[in-house]
Amino acid sequence: MRRIFHLFAAILTIAFGVSASAAESEIPFTAPAIHLGVSSCGGSSCHGALEPWKGSTVKQNEFIVWQDKDAHAKAYKTLLSERSKRIAKNLGLPNAFEAKICLDCHADNVAPDRRAKGFEISDGVGCESCHGGAVDWLGLHVSGKSDHAANVKAGLFPTEQPVARAKLCLSCHFGDKDRFITHRIMGAGHPRMSFGLDTFTAVQPAHYVVDDDYKHRKVNADHVKVWAVGEIVAIDYLLDALTDPKRNQDGIFPELVFYDCHACHHPMSNVRWEARDSAGIGPGIPRLSDANLIMMGVLLDHMDAALAADYKARVKALHQASLKGHDATLAAAQQLKTLTATLTNRIAATEFKAADMKALLAGVISHGLRGEYVDYAAAEQATMALAAIIDAMKDERMLSPAQHKGLLAVLDKCYDAVEKDEAFEPKKFLGALQSLETAVAKAEG
Repeated sequence: MRRIFHLFAAILTIAFGVSASAAESEIPFTAPAIHLGVSSCGGSSCHGALEPWKGSTVKQNEFIVWQDKDAHAKAYKTLLSERSKRIAKNLGLPNAFEAKICLDCHADNVAPDRRAKGFEISDGVGCESCHGGAVDWLGLHVSGKSDHAANVKAGLFPTEQPVARAKLCLSCHFGDKDRFITHRIMGAGHPRMSFGLDTFTAVQPAHYVVDDDYKHRKVNADHVKVWAVGEIVAIDYLLDALTDPKRNQDGIFPELVFYDCHACHHPMSNVRWEARDSAGIGPGIPRLSDANLIMMGVLLDHMDAALAADYKARVKALHQASLKGHDATLAAAQQLKTLTATLTNRIAATEFKAADMKALLAGVISHGLRGEYVDYAAAEQATMALAAIIDAMKDERMLSPAQHKGLLAVLDKCYDAVEKDEAFEPKKFLGALQSLETAVAKAEG
């Protein structure tokens, strides 16, 4: 279960209701605070204990978990690998471990004037990469006289908030205006980017425990909300980049990172193209990457049928516009963006009840059985969505531990089908969905 996504996380890993102040927090990479370095958090009396403390409200061994088990801690070392040397050479860079384009996501590469004496770039993606420069909040944090809200107000980044966390993660796992993964970087040898907020949260070694104390101090969003927020923020990032004149073209070509990799990159002997009504374009045509867009359509079908119809029409218009030229594509992307821009706060404020989870599980499966996941990336996103919903249903006690375990065992067939992108067979994934539909019906019966 989720095993393939451990691979994605190891290659490049960064890394719930929402208050307005938390949602608007500036991500640590660009916020002005000074970063003290991981040593400021790793003391044995702070977060560097070898074992969790008994009776403590937090584990106290967070630094050790990060150092020993989290791929974030090894992100800088990745830049010393043979693959990174090849990528740097192909991009015309002296090396990867000193190149800003690489360090920006493989390390806490804040500006030199924001690095304290104990800061080490070789620590990789450290504590402050996600929790924010500690100079303004560390003293308050260790004083014993503050709470989480006060720490956030002082500059601690609210990673427990779904929107804030999604923006933080996607700033590297997709890219934003300050750091952006281009098709040229991938052409030089960088792995394909893939992300799902709930799944990547689940596979990251947890350095916190969601117990009663945690729920008292922080917001605890369910798996469905985390998944849904991750999808809409990913769409926001895609449309922001697609409509940004600095990022939407590469010479005479469009920026090809916006397109589905597998629409072009697969063995010629692997004839797997199939028509999909939601795109409405034929074979042999580069297609905009729309896996997150597809999943959002499934969610909106449940939330608001009229809105879903409008949304899907605009998505299809975007695909059609891509056949007409650059200007038409940008215009259609702007039209879609005016609609999706209203959805982030709405989704973040939505409470998903048991009936919603049941309906969404059926919806994700039925869309696949109708042929919406014939493309690899869509099948990959659907698999992560199914995992999030099933886990949420378990937490809501809609599934017994045995039923939950049984559904995950069947879901493993979906993971098997998307384990190797170049060997993806739509019919195999369809068969896995059919098996899951049968297992869900049995569990509900």
